[in-house]
Amino acid sequence: MSVATEHRLAAKTGSEARVILGPSGNRIRVSEEAKRKKESFKKNQKPSRLVSATPCLVARNNLSVDSTCSSDSSSWGSSVTMVSSKRRVKPNGLRSVKIVPDGVESVVAGLVKRCDWITENSDPLYTAFHDEEWGVPVRDDRKLFELLVLSQALAEFTWPAILSKRDMFRTLFDDFDPSSVASFTEKKLLSLRLKCMVLLPDCIPELHVFTSIYSLQIQQEFGSFSNYCWSFVNHKPIRNGFRYARQVPVKTPKAETISKDLMHRGFRCVGPSVVYSFMQVAGLANDHLVTCFRYHECNNIVENDQKPRTEDIEV
Repeated sequence: MSVATEHRLAAKTGSEARVILGPSGNRIRVSEEAKRKKESFKKNQKPSRLVSATPCLVARNNLSVDSTCSSDSSSWGSSVTMVSSKRRVKPNGLRSVKIVPDGVESVVAGLVKRCDWITENSDPLYTAFHDEEWGVPVRDDRKLFELLVLSQALAEFTWPAILSKRDMFRTLFDDFDPSSVASFTEKKLLSLRLKCMVLLPDCIPELHVFTSIYSLQIQQEFGSFSNYCWSFVNHKPIRNGFRYARQVPVKTPKAETISKDLMHRGFRCVGPSVVYSFMQVAGLANDHLVTCFRYHECNNIVENDQKPRTEDIEV
């Protein structure tokens, strides 16, 4: 062995720990001094892998760590907002965790629960009609006449289509004034037919003229068309309280009773399904689903109307 080789071996044994091959295989046995260095290095690294128990406790109690554990957060060199007990915390920065208070459900801002047949893709006019008119108790004769005429149009149109043509209906039928419509002459009806051929192809002017005439006769008999309509439900709306759209009927025995009476009086196009649509839109029946925000609002409107007014109370 040369002198240079001996110098290299001496330098190697002095700088590195001596290894020994054990009987069970080529397992390196490190000297006691090397083990102590390794253990001391692990001890120095332990704080970087541990998560303070206080932030986890505070996170579970829904408190802010900034105000209660400033000493712990300062040891990491950064401000701690919220800490999840299941996340590994790194010394160079902490991830904040959003905590919802107990008993509070997460709700999307501006989200309103409506009946199932109103969706995000529904026509804005139809949505506004649902939110403001449909199911609200109506006791005004002119308004009831308008809703009955629009319900009769359901034989040919859908509600969104009818609402889009509502202004045309009002123009053609003098803002749904029964007295004015009942006095239409043959010349006026001919003009209406020509306009309806262009604007409302499936509209029958004579039908609504007859509706206005017979509604005026009911006014004379019952004092108002409203009294006649509401007498079938004892002057109180029917609250069905349906939870699912599939439970809402197309017609009911009550609608069949009203339909028979209207036909007996000369009305046309007032089948049970048309009459029940009229009952729904005029508020004679509250068919908003119980999950819809309008169900309780329509019920509250009825309760407020039934409360005696201050000026009506005798002192």
